[in-house]
Formats: sequence, structure tokens, C-alpha cells
Amino acid sequence: MLWGVAAALLANLLFSAGFVIEKRALSALPPLSAGHPARLVVHLLRSPLWIAGAASLLLGFAAQLTVYRTLPLVAAQGLFVTGLVMLLLLSALFLGERSSGRERQGMLAILAALLMIVFSLHNSSETISKLAPVPLLLGICLPSLALGLALFLSAERRSRRRHRLPTAGVPYGVAVGFLYGVSSLAIKGVAGLLDPGDLGSTLVALLSSPYPYLLAFTGSTGLVLSQTALQRCRASLVVPVCTTVNFLYATVSGTVAFAEPLPEQPLRLALRLGGAALAVCVLVTLPRHEPDPGSGAGDADHEPVPEPVPKSLPPAGRPLSATLPPGRPEEPPERQ
Repeated sequence: MLWGVAAALLANLLFSAGFVIEKRALSALPPLSAGHPARLVVHLLRSPLWIAGAASLLLGFAAQLTVYRTLPLVAAQGLFVTGLVMLLLLSALFLGERSSGRERQGMLAILAALLMIVFSLHNSSETISKLAPVPLLLGICLPSLALGLALFLSAERRSRRRHRLPTAGVPYGVAVGFLYGVSSLAIKGVAGLLDPGDLGSTLVALLSSPYPYLLAFTGSTGLVLSQTALQRCRASLVVPVCTTVNFLYATVSGTVAFAEPLPEQPLRLALRLGGAALAVCVLVTLPRHEPDPGSGAGDADHEPVPEPVPKSLPPAGRPLSATLPPGRPEEPPERQ
């Protein structure tokens, strides 16, 4: 159990660092579009900083294999959601992304969920399922992939409308979350087939299963969609939404597909389900839109920026406004 928790925390750190590094690299790239995937990939591969972030994400996926082999699915996904805390801290430190009040409250809720899930695993002897029936797995995953793509395309159409509120990235995060949720089920399947002592049999078993093909599709499609979303929106909001949707989808669908039993003891069951529910509630607390910089009304989650105050009164005969920074000149009215 301890190895699984340690591997989950390591995966969280690698994922958070990878997303922050990629976001930093994306700020220096030209605008990306999911409608031109080949051009997008070329731009990404020309950025050494982005490649470093992608390498961190790949190491995070490798750590996930250990987690799924040692922990039940619900507990593993609950621990992965705690990576939101690391992401918000790293985003504030390296990207200068300021968290809102609701996002800071979500961090506290995530820490409480982490403790509840860890306590539910103490001295646990639950059965860890390895494989899912192929027809049931495909019946769950294929419609989910179609739904994720449809949600992303819908968000793209809304983003092109005029006079719209600036989106905070929640629709993009939900869409990518469905893709990564399917990817989580595929990774759990790969972990169940993995046999380090017999790599030949492992390779044959993998190629005859749907797991590597689901991973290939979700990996390539998720790459294009997630990088487009990260470039347009805050990483400290897109990734938490994606992670929470991934968690909710993987726990519900994975429990059905892999038939993994929940704890029988009432206290363990309450801690496991309570921690999972608390993690899901974080998604509800996140704001759906960024504050409109042009509006005079302040957002309750953002502190108002104080006006600059002169250090001393101006000399007599000089107006006080002369000591303040010059404003933007007003544009002359258009001629009729």
C-alpha cells in the first residue's frame, strides 16, 4: 500500500511539473489549432522546453502502472486528484497564475480527500482486478471518446462567437478529461497484463488486447486537444477540471468494467466514497469564466487592484492628476 501511495504522489509531481513546463513552452509558440494537427505537432517538436515537459508526463504515466498494480481503482484515482494542489502551487510559482478564492478552498478540500482515501487503505486487503471484458470495455470507451471530441468541437465553435464571455477553459478541460479517462482505463489494463518476468508473453497479450490501441488514440488525440487548451487558458484551471472529470469517469466506468469491489467495512467504505465525493466537489467550486477585464464590477474571487497613490502632494498650482501615470489616449470618434 505504501509503495502505491508513494508512486501516486510521484506521478502527481511529474504530471504537474510536465503541464507547467508545457504551458511555459506554449507561451512562446505561435497560436495552435486542433484543426491543423500536423502543424501543431511540428511546432511542439521544435521546442526543447516542451519536449522536457512531455518527458515528465511520460514518466508520470510509467509511475501510474505501479499505482494500478498495487491499489484499487477508486483509491488510485482519488490519489491522482490530489495532484491539483501541486499544480496550483507550481502554476503560481512558475507561471504567475493567480488562484481565486474558490480554487484555494478547493486545495484544502483536496488535502482532506487525500487523508480520507489514505486512511481507507490502511491495512486493506481488497482484491485488485486486472482485466475487463473486451465487449464491455469497448461499449464504455468508444461512446466516451465520441462525446469528448464532440464537447471539444462545441467549445471551439463557442470560442469563435463575438461578444462572448472570456472562457476559463472548463469546456476544454471536460472534453480532454473524457479522453484521459479512457486512457486511465487502458493504462490499468496494461498494468494487469504486464509481467516483468516474461516480456515476450506480455507483448503478445498486449497486442491482442484493445488497451495499446486505446492508448495510441487517446495519446495522440489528447496531445492535440490538450495543448490547444493549455495555450488558450490557464493551466491552473484546465488541468484541475480535466483531472476531476478523468477521476469521476475512471472510477465509475472502471468499477463497472473491471468489477472491482468496494471495501466491506462501513468505516473504510465511508472514507473511500467520502474522499472521492469531496474530490469531485472541487469541480463545482471552480469558476466557469475568467473575470472580464473591461467591466467595472469586481469578481468576488479576485481582490480589487488598488489605484496608485502619490507619495507626496504635488506643488501648488499643479493638479493632482499630473502625478499619476498617464492613461491610454482616447481614440477620436469615427467619422460618419
